Amino acid sequence: MVNSTTAALALLASIACGACLAQTAPVPGEPKSAKTIALEAGAKVLQSAAPLRPFNLYMVGFHPMKEHPEHQMEAHHYCHQMNEDFAQCTLFDSNGGNARLNGIEYIISEKLFATLPPQEKAFWHPHNAEILSGQLVAPGIPAPAERALMRSKMNSYGKTWHVWNTGHEGGPSDQLPLGPAMLAWSFNRDGEALPTLVERRDRRLGINSAELRKQRAELQKLARPQSGVDDLKGKFARPTRELPGVVAQPAP
Repeated sequence: MVNSTTAALALLASIACGACLAQTAPVPGEPKSAKTIALEAGAKVLQSAAPLRPFNLYMVGFHPMKEHPEHQMEAHHYCHQMNEDFAQCTLFDSNGGNARLNGIEYIISEKLFATLPPQEKAFWHPHNAEILSGQLVAPGIPAPAERALMRSKMNSYGKTWHVWNTGHEGGPSDQLPLGPAMLAWSFNRDGEALPTLVERRDRRLGINSAELRKQRAELQKLARPQSGVDDLKGKFARPTRELPGVVAQPAP
């Protein structure tokens, strides 16, 4: 889906984009002791972090919880593109040094989605609306590289579990990971995402979602009907509007 050049650019952006940092509150607990710091220093020298090194693609989007659609949050994705059809991502509540790990997402191509049994497909949300609306972004990389990345994600699907309510728009956060994991979904119509959620992200990262939407209009010709587009239809307490290019797959 993304070539090595795009992935490398994303890694450089995630390292260099100091202005993009969003800090979060520290978790409860005593400060690290000298012993813990020494152990960490030794581990850094002696142990391998091989599974983490390929997580070099950084994207930011938004997730509503499927069973509680007004529970909405900003999601910072750090992903490993394992092959052209499959990526795995760790999710954080910010891109700051004290960001809290609050979920995971697997991303698969339309081709792999077609191989899933019907009962499994109910866990996978569509991505076309996230891309065409300008909500999903890859901060810091050159515009041509981001366009290529978004083109590669058209018609893909994500399976996302959030395991820690580290704060959602208009609601309190939990200091620790509590309760069961929550299945997240995607926004598929204008008006579903709380305006303040998108506006706050755009201001912090220096992004103009409306302008990105215009630039990505050319991708509409690539969009095919997707499963899950209508799963949250009518479940928001405000009017919503269809997005050009976002079409629900007919029920089997």
